[in-house]
Amino acid sequence: MTRAFDIAVIGGGLVGSALALGFMRAGAKVALCDGAQDDFHASVANFGLVWVQGKGLGAPDYAALSRRSADAWEDFAGELSQSGGIDVQYRRSGGVKLALGEAELDAFAAGIARMHNQPGGDNDTRIVDRKTLDTWFTGLGPEVTGAAFCPHDGHADPLSTLRALRAVLKPHVETLAQPIRRIRPQKPDGFLVEGETQALAAKQVVLAAGLGNAELAPMLGLDAPIRPQRGQILVTQRRPQMLPMACHTIRQTGDGTIMIGDSKEEVGFDRGTTQAVATQIARRAMRMFPALADAALVRSWGGLRVMSPDGLPIYQESERHPGAFLVTCHSGVTLAAAHAGEVAQAIMAGRLNETYHAFSPDRFREAA
Repeated sequence: MTRAFDIAVIGGGLVGSALALGFMRAGAKVALCDGAQDDFHASVANFGLVWVQGKGLGAPDYAALSRRSADAWEDFAGELSQSGGIDVQYRRSGGVKLALGEAELDAFAAGIARMHNQPGGDNDTRIVDRKTLDTWFTGLGPEVTGAAFCPHDGHADPLSTLRALRAVLKPHVETLAQPIRRIRPQKPDGFLVEGETQALAAKQVVLAAGLGNAELAPMLGLDAPIRPQRGQILVTQRRPQMLPMACHTIRQTGDGTIMIGDSKEEVGFDRGTTQAVATQIARRAMRMFPALADAALVRSWGGLRVMSPDGLPIYQESERHPGAFLVTCHSGVTLAAAHAGEVAQAIMAGRLNETYHAFSPDRFREAA
């Protein structure tokens, strides 16, 4: 007999797990369908920033959503740590984007001015000079001329966040741990979700499978024009505390390691690493903090971001099959609190298209 649920969430990464938490909070009977361990999980390759500055230039709805989610992160992290028993290492420390040279600093200032001039664009980001930075950091390189600073920025450990989400969900949400091969709308309503060896029925289905959404979306009359974008990350040995806040492409984790990530590569589904890119991002990091030259690298990896044509989220309910939803974005950490809160609520109320019209995939056809 096929098990029946109120909502089936397809995709068990940060996006899907956060949505499942929101549905669970509302009392829904939820199934979380996760794929194989070797799927292209963006969650396991995430840098961990909860970032506001620079988000949504020319897209005020995205800027506002990022800010609302960042504002909700402290309560979100507290809930996960208390209920899941895992410290997600969230710190709203403020964040800086360091400039190497006056030209970069001028470009940052111009971007901030454009953000402030667009509707809802006042996110408190400002330029700070080198003298100010020297009161916040020790050991800055001589090329650092200043930075863009936003007090609402912070960072968290994405793996701990995912583990905490799973711990909170486990007693209340059923997990189907196998790839989903087909989703079939049923008459008069609902959906049949078929895995390799198991199936389940659900009144509503939410696609949150990252890059896997491209294959699943057409089954439900949804549109997921997404592509992979590789980012490489380097991790150093543990070091004494040296970074009081995240630096956009450099952050220090709770256990003292330094993460460095500063690449955007269009290489398809290749998750590999390259010496050329590793050298490039390491050299830039050392120009910012020369002491990193003495830090041994202990690990590196490549991960795939989930990118839409304009880099913004895609939120959509199917017109052909009402009750089927698509949620995809590349800001799974920053938007996690919103996904567990307002986005999950909009889905359950059937207001996703109305609430987030700016994130409809129709925008790509309108721009063509």
